Amino acid sequence: MIVIPLIERKRDGKRLTETEWHELVAAYARGAVPDYQMAALMMAVRLNGLEPAELTALTDAMCESGTQLRFGPDVPPRVDKHSTGGVGDKVSIVLAPLMAAAGVAVPMVSGRGLAHTGGTLDKLQSIRGFRVDLSLEEAVAQVGRIGAALIGQTAEIAPADRKLYALRDATATVDAIALMAASIMSKKLAEGLNGLVLDIKRGSGAFLPDLDDGLELARIMVRLGADRGCLTVALLTAMDRPLGHACGNAIEVAESIAALRNEGPADLLEVVYRLGVEMLHVVGIEPDRQRARATLEATMATGRALNKFREIVAAQGGDPRVVDDVSLLPRAPVVKDYAATRSGYVAGVEPRRLGQAIVTMGGGRQRMEDAVDPAVGLVVHRKPGDRVERGEPVVTIHARDADGLAEGQRALGEAVQIVPEMPDSALPLISHRVTVDGVEELA
Repeated sequence: MIVIPLIERKRDGKRLTETEWHELVAAYARGAVPDYQMAALMMAVRLNGLEPAELTALTDAMCESGTQLRFGPDVPPRVDKHSTGGVGDKVSIVLAPLMAAAGVAVPMVSGRGLAHTGGTLDKLQSIRGFRVDLSLEEAVAQVGRIGAALIGQTAEIAPADRKLYALRDATATVDAIALMAASIMSKKLAEGLNGLVLDIKRGSGAFLPDLDDGLELARIMVRLGADRGCLTVALLTAMDRPLGHACGNAIEVAESIAALRNEGPADLLEVVYRLGVEMLHVVGIEPDRQRARATLEATMATGRALNKFREIVAAQGGDPRVVDDVSLLPRAPVVKDYAATRSGYVAGVEPRRLGQAIVTMGGGRQRMEDAVDPAVGLVVHRKPGDRVERGEPVVTIHARDADGLAEGQRALGEAVQIVPEMPDSALPLISHRVTVDGVEELA
């Protein structure tokens, strides 16, 4: 395939045909197009965007490059959730067992940490033995048996996207809205879903900080899903501060287990419940939002969601004892509080800086081949608007060694802002709902 004319056309702001996108993606997946040419084309898309027909063709081509999950008629309606990523965002670990316990099937394909954001797969693998590399056959069987599987993108699911995503990560084109939409939806549509709920992060710690960009991404993905028979709804949620308290792999799993005991942070539980209500809605199980919320709260309060998580852990090779004893999770040797340097009000706890610090401390990857230290992280005790006194703990640092502790302290000196007067309000936790009918402002 001759790619240079396609690069030139996209560079000049013109469109490629549906056939050209399908042929290009297929050729790239089998190694017939070199990375440097595809990188040039992705940068042209980053600068000039894609027309709707091009976006549809690219999404379909990546989805069709691999195997799609197929479920039998006895499997309940399938629904998944996708987050655009944040710091302290452990929603998937709570939401998947909750929804499975509530009667829907959740074939959840998650990712690893990217840049300053944590990854669900890295968090789950802090549980000794937990397998995220199930084959599609194993995942389908597990969903049929217990209602949920939490796996990574296998070589069978949208392999063209897997290859293209790694290229985008190395060429500064991750944040291209059209490419983000095609990447996310190609994987989700391959899951054989009846419905999909999107958690689009906004604020300083998000990949797309601006509201307008988040809304654009939501509209695009909602339309892509609906056009393919997968009813899709998006909520825009805040990432101008961490979600919950724990930020880091093992400590986020511990906080997720607390949430499944109905003892988690209020902001985390609220996002879980609101997304869960939408998940019940998109598959038609419970259209009444109040009843859906009551169903989910009862499922959590009775312990069924916690028991379902225990089932998932055991089914995927993990040690189920961790659900009852979080001390079995990896623990950092160095634990030290970072205290307020003055009295006043917390004006900010910058999530991007916290995430960068966790990566530097070993809790994420600076290179693809880096090992992840599951024990390190930060526990944020005070959020924007909270009153603090000088010397009071604001964040607890969990570090591997003195260097990691120093990095955590350095980052917190930049990330934590304390001011004498009550600061302006933070972003609303959940601000917008996007459906095929349009955008609804919730706050």
